[in-house]
Amino acid sequence: MIDQYLWGGVTRISPEAPVPVVRLERESFRLGGAGNVVNNLVALGARAIPAGVRGDDRFGDLLEKFCRESGLSTEGIVVAPERPTTVKTRVIAHGQQVVRVDREVEAPPEAGVARLLQERALGLLEGVQGVVVSDYDKGAISPGLLASLLPEAARHRLPIIVDPKVRLFRHYRPSTVVTPNAREAMAAAGTVARTDEEFEALGRRLLELLGCPFLLITRGERGMLLLEKDGVSISIPASAREVFDVTGAGDTVVATLALALAAGSTMLESALLANHAAGVVVGKIGAATLTTQELLGALGGAGKAGSGPG
Repeated sequence: MIDQYLWGGVTRISPEAPVPVVRLERESFRLGGAGNVVNNLVALGARAIPAGVRGDDRFGDLLEKFCRESGLSTEGIVVAPERPTTVKTRVIAHGQQVVRVDREVEAPPEAGVARLLQERALGLLEGVQGVVVSDYDKGAISPGLLASLLPEAARHRLPIIVDPKVRLFRHYRPSTVVTPNAREAMAAAGTVARTDEEFEALGRRLLELLGCPFLLITRGERGMLLLEKDGVSISIPASAREVFDVTGAGDTVVATLALALAAGSTMLESALLANHAAGVVVGKIGAATLTTQELLGALGGAGKAGSGPG
């Protein structure tokens, strides 16, 4: 999808309704959705091959243009002629998001498009070192796609990292680690959790449902909870010093986690890195990324301060 940002300032309230009037100063675009995971991977020095569906429209052309300018292959991107490219428009005034407008179709793409996406995704498994499923619940990811792609990725002995949505929760198998946020985890388990103990019990239920070795629940200002099947659970305190905008923080977590696992880190090491990476991007506006230097700086700062895991 495409993230569109309208930047401006507010000097008055509209006489038509009790809403701010934003005077537009500039406009910007960037890859969004699963593309923001790609942005984060590239910013951290990785090579990534996006696979997904886009519309046959100007925003779809812009999406492919951004990929080419970043040196990304577009062989995994399938054009759906009757489908618009998903666009999220955020109005930002004085550094704060005022409103978001979404243009999207959430229904599954037509059968020919879905089949072509499956073929291309499977064809991309040769030569890669990890697979990320970034599910934004816009229809492109389906039970059929997951049932063909994930077992084949597992056969290649690739780490499989899933950023889930509740609708397809039981279909994310086999996978290495699934990373729901607290709200998604509670919805998938059909229960409410408030304490660390309740979240651990909830997480154990989800591990059984998923059949995967690891589950990482992201809990915002309460940090993360890493659970291992038949093993221990580890609570990781949040590392953010200032939370400015949580947009896209989950994408940063998934990208950092995937890159660390692909490079041979343990799950705990990867989760700690992802936690520090998220702590950096929530201090930025919009769906942001971080560089390796910023991540190293966050790790160094945590070590000097003696706070948080490291």
